[in-house]
Amino acid sequence: MSKDQWIRIFVVEDDPVYQRVVKYLMERDPEHEVHVFSSGQACLDQLSLRPHIISLDYTLPDMTGEEVLSRIKSFDADIGVVILSGQQDIGTAVQLLRKGAFDYITKDKETQDRLQNTIHHLKKQISLEREVRNLKAELVEKYDFGKFLIGQSKPMLEVFRLISKAVRSEITVSIQGESGTGKEVVAKSIHHNSSRQKGPFVALNMSAIPKDLIESELFGFEKGAFTGALARKKGQFELSDGGTLFLDEIAEIDVSLQAKLLRAIQERQFLRIGSESPVSFDARLIVATHKNLAEEVRAGRFREDLYYRLLGLSIKLPPLCERGNDILLLANHFLRQSPQAKGVPVRELSKEAKNKLLSYHYPGNVRELMATIELASVMAEGKFIEPDDITFSNLISAHEFLNDEMTMEAYKNNIIRYYLKKYEGNVQAVAQHLDIGKSTVYRFLQEET
Repeated sequence: MSKDQWIRIFVVEDDPVYQRVVKYLMERDPEHEVHVFSSGQACLDQLSLRPHIISLDYTLPDMTGEEVLSRIKSFDADIGVVILSGQQDIGTAVQLLRKGAFDYITKDKETQDRLQNTIHHLKKQISLEREVRNLKAELVEKYDFGKFLIGQSKPMLEVFRLISKAVRSEITVSIQGESGTGKEVVAKSIHHNSSRQKGPFVALNMSAIPKDLIESELFGFEKGAFTGALARKKGQFELSDGGTLFLDEIAEIDVSLQAKLLRAIQERQFLRIGSESPVSFDARLIVATHKNLAEEVRAGRFREDLYYRLLGLSIKLPPLCERGNDILLLANHFLRQSPQAKGVPVRELSKEAKNKLLSYHYPGNVRELMATIELASVMAEGKFIEPDDITFSNLISAHEFLNDEMTMEAYKNNIIRYYLKKYEGNVQAVAQHLDIGKSTVYRFLQEET
């Protein structure tokens, strides 16, 4: 078994019956290495073995589960701790989750199923964290993407994986994502880590150029080609020779020009306006759009042959609201980067401010978060940024969240968040209303903390 597969589990339980039950459940999986302890101190004495998961009885003969949890987290905050308790105490459960427990499970007839489910979720998290660590180490060693991109969420992990493939080839890359998600940042990251990094990076936003000027911007023109053409001008294709040409908002190019663009890409040469002599070019092509190009093809607004020529390696950037704690990573990055240049003392985010940032939908994505943090840093009076210092440009109310296009996970989180607010944090009321387990709500609260 490889090192990236095995899981070391501690079972801390003084009740002989539950100890045997939990040990049996854990040892059913051959990937598990299980150690059993009857007291809190015995467990703490062996933390140097670096367990991945600890099943911890709340009531032990020598100390409380809360004390053991605190000492475990002081030793290594990444250890996943699952509390087993003979009492159903919501206040205690929330308190333990806030102190770092992964889950709180009441000992009853459903304990075995709930414990197995929780261990399954923890193992998936551990596997993802291992993958993130391995991939980040590879990226730092080979490409150093950290200079351009920030994130540890599962969607961004997939983006990193695809970028690492893109930089090892010359394939055309198509990037799809909402405005403000960082499409040009990804394009620059690919260019600066590719074999073309010493060549030029030329970016052109198709939506920012008047329709009658796009052809001359792309291909250039000869002196006298039209009124006002007083000298030869090189187009973006020619200027990008030896490097990368990034065409942003490619879906906005007029259908009448799409045939010329397709021919230039296929033949690797083009004609300046007013010239009959073809000009060859050698550039890596990266395109981006906030639209779905396949839908544009079906609607007749984009040529099918050009679509397949541009598709290449497709990278879809997630909206910021689907990136979880990446929001806080980015917020702290913006706090470190921008205030110094303006002479503003570096602030820190209070716990309440973090919760406010995590609860917002960010229609403007990363760009909006950056503007929000810059303003909050200026508005804050003390060391900490508080919720009142944070102003959103387009705050969406709880009743509007179902009007937005989100993943099922994002919908679920918004629904739980809404009912926690409605029921003033009463976990049992939320679980009963939504017909879900309290553990689901507890895990949500832990992730929001």
